[in-house]
Amino acid sequence: MKLLELIDFFRGGGSFKEFCLLQSLNEGSEVIEIFMEIPLNIDNKLRYFEIEQTGGRTEYTDNGIKYYNLFDFYYFLDAIEEAHNHQNRFLSNEELAKLLYNYAINDA
Repeated sequence: MKLLELIDFFRGGGSFKEFCLLQSLNEGSEVIEIFMEIPLNIDNKLRYFEIEQTGGRTEYTDNGIKYYNLFDFYYFLDAIEEAHNHQNRFLSNEELAKLLYNYAINDA
């Protein structure tokens, strides 16, 4: 799944609980983090890891593939919620993906 697909899922009405079930993630984890394959590119695949597995690292390697921590699911879900407010509701999913990606690689 790519960042745009993740946004599509949640803006299309998908729930965190449903997402965790589909991705075999522990919904009860302290934090689930959203990682992207390195080298970073907005169209790269994402992976989701519980913080208990990554130890909160910025970079994490799984099965020989290196990933970079973009942000955690709390931040992502807040961004999705903000995208529904009056000022941001006209943002397309593509525009939101670019904003989130730029935040993650430049400001986070």
